[in-house]
Amino acid sequence: MDIEEKWEKALSKTEILRSRLRELLTFQPTDLPYIFLGESAINVGDTVVRRGKVIIDKPLLVLPPHYPQFEGFNFQKDFETNEERIRTFLLLRGLSFPSLKYTNEISSLEIQEGGLDEVSKKFNLALEREEDVQTGLILGPEDCWQFSVIIYTGSLMLKSASGDIKRILEKFRKKGR
Repeated sequence: MDIEEKWEKALSKTEILRSRLRELLTFQPTDLPYIFLGESAINVGDTVVRRGKVIIDKPLLVLPPHYPQFEGFNFQKDFETNEERIRTFLLLRGLSFPSLKYTNEISSLEIQEGGLDEVSKKFNLALEREEDVQTGLILGPEDCWQFSVIIYTGSLMLKSASGDIKRILEKFRKKGR
């Protein structure tokens, strides 16, 4: 399956069950913890659980517009492609990420017994019980989990955009005084 097919698969099958409640931070790095669940291709009937976080931060270098840096997403290993091709691929599909650094850190990878529906209910209930409003719960295809996590990240950025604009304008107004 080529990268286009994997993207289309992720678009059609990614489901965000729980999303971070707070908006992304405008002037500081933001950690986006997530739990990704996907059906196991090896152990049919079981679920792959990836726990991790995406850290959104300003890069150390000033980059041109729409030149995001993706680290830790394993594009080279899993898709045999490089970061530049992924940037171009997303841009050609109308997805322009701000020129920030997106670092994915996976903290655990495990197999849970039980189907996706059963395991997702278990994790959703656990997050509710813990009153965890920071961790996203994402369902998607295991063979293109990276795109599901990027879709989740993009959805949070869209949700935060209007608040970001207000905070940026407020900061400029304060500087003008």
